[in-house]
Amino acid sequence: MRFYTKRRKMPSITIVSLIDILAILLIFFIVTTTFRERLPQLQINLPESKAAAAAPQEAKKIILLQIKGPDEIMFDGKAVTSKNLAAAIKDAQKRNPGCSITMQADKEAPFGAVVTVLDALQEAGIKNIPAIAKPVAK
Repeated sequence: MRFYTKRRKMPSITIVSLIDILAILLIFFIVTTTFRERLPQLQINLPESKAAAAAPQEAKKIILLQIKGPDEIMFDGKAVTSKNLAAAIKDAQKRNPGCSITMQADKEAPFGAVVTVLDALQEAGIKNIPAIAKPVAK
């Protein structure tokens, strides 16, 4: 009596489908990654305010002016001196005519540094500048 044995195929892994899965995973990770803006070079601890509210999101470019101390002033991500600040503001206004400037001052920043920056802003022709404060946690 003869029994037939089935011949089995050797198992194989199809690489084409693995490449498809890899491509889908790559797209998934790219899409779900959180994109962050560059972190500022100057760490500022904002003062707290009971009247502070979230700033409205606007379409125009916002240039950040950060004050940590008399010698630590950052304008649009670049360190500037108080003497060069007015020229940097005028240059930024020429490059971006519709931009707005927002000021952040550290709560430990000396008042003299803030006044120097306000003088430079006035020299550049800026009249109203919003200052950012951290809302008080309730």
